[in-house]
Amino acid sequence: MKQEQRWRRLDGSLIRQDIEDEVRAVLVREKQAGHTLKVCIGTDSQAKGPVTEFATVIVFIRKGKGGFMYILPERTTHKMSVKERMLREVAKSVEVSYQLCRLFTLYGVDMEVHADINTNPNFKSNDALKEAMGYIMGMGFAFKAKPHAFASSSCANKVVQ
Repeated sequence: MKQEQRWRRLDGSLIRQDIEDEVRAVLVREKQAGHTLKVCIGTDSQAKGPVTEFATVIVFIRKGKGGFMYILPERTTHKMSVKERMLREVAKSVEVSYQLCRLFTLYGVDMEVHADINTNPNFKSNDALKEAMGYIMGMGFAFKAKPHAFASSSCANKVVQ
């Protein structure tokens, strides 16, 4: 049985409807307000002892007018290597992107998937870079890695710190 996903806003308030319905309402509202949107989806994680916390974010950027985001926090006690954790982050981002991409296409909104993976080979997360890039781009999504992956590196990172 699939675990119920509990999306929330940055202020902590829970989203009471399915995330697709919430995003559709956002797209309609923002279009009516005359805003041009871009969406960035990313996930970050933090291992804290036996628990790993994940946070997936959907960041809406109003071009020239700020932005806002939705957050899906998750926890697991499954022990994993750094590479496995990086690829799990990417999988979570791709899952959400795939779930919502039809809406973004319908409303003409550009979308990127951000991976919290360092492009510098001196960092352990770099071991997952090629696989992550191939997975994201193979699904047809635009890909950004550090230092350009602010949705995962900055936005989601603030949730799991």
